[in-house]
Amino acid sequence: MPLQFLDFEQPIAELEAKIEELRFLGDDSELNIAEEIEKLRAKSRTLTISIFGSLTPWQITQLARHPQRPYTLDYVPLLFTEFQELHGDRMYADDQAIVGGLARLSGTPVLVIGQQKGRDTKERVRRNYGMPKPEGYRKARRLMLTAERFGLPVVTLIDTPGAYPGVGSEERNQSEAIARNLFDMSTLGVPIVSCVIGEGGSGGALAIGVCDRLLMLQYSVYSVISPEGCASILWKSAELREFAAEAMGITADRLARLNLVDEVIPEPLGGAHREPQAMAESLRLALTRQLGELMELGQEQLLASRQRRLRGFGVYGGA
Repeated sequence: MPLQFLDFEQPIAELEAKIEELRFLGDDSELNIAEEIEKLRAKSRTLTISIFGSLTPWQITQLARHPQRPYTLDYVPLLFTEFQELHGDRMYADDQAIVGGLARLSGTPVLVIGQQKGRDTKERVRRNYGMPKPEGYRKARRLMLTAERFGLPVVTLIDTPGAYPGVGSEERNQSEAIARNLFDMSTLGVPIVSCVIGEGGSGGALAIGVCDRLLMLQYSVYSVISPEGCASILWKSAELREFAAEAMGITADRLARLNLVDEVIPEPLGGAHREPQAMAESLRLALTRQLGELMELGQEQLLASRQRRLRGFGVYGGA
């Protein structure tokens, strides 16, 4: 699939287009233009480093939403082995915006849960654009309680604009489903490691994000509301989304400085969608390391550490 470029990447796109033109000429002629192609590639890399070295929060938000960015089901075969998906909340339906099942991470049995957006229109509708309904969160809760019963660590991959706010969701008590997950995850007797791989939107993300260790990919975002939603509420115009993104502090590096994130995982130059396998390997190593540290703790020590972490959010240590 051809690489898609965002608006702020257009200078890079123009160079890449020239490289493709020269490559085409090189295939169809006796001219040796390899040296020129290498010069353009070096220039493209330098330009990419320059652009990605000074991204604004809104540009990072665009990257987090990139249509080619790896989703949960793209990472699963690269991160885990022996994945067996489990379905349904045993109450209403199987919400395909949330996927989960048993797997092995670097040989260790785990239970993995993640949100899935979908690639084409048909799959996006089936996955509800990655916005879970109450049955999705109840499925996640059922799987987490199963993991606790069998002593399996839990890994969650967060990537959602938010929980689905439709009438049906409200009728089936969306807020209760999310609140129940928050309550149960705070006392779950097994290690929990969460990673924001794209968008971490509001309670829809938090419902599978109460954890012992929170990781974020470099160009992911985590917020209580989208920049557009924030701008619409505060300034009555979604056009001020860039200002809202800056004010909200939704990027991984900003959240890490606030001690809300335990580890920021660097992405390949240009974003995770440029080199999904390299990104997956970095993520696999980080998850393995974090889980290894947590699995050395006894259950009482694990729960006490989790409670300290949760209660420490928002503590201000200024003079």
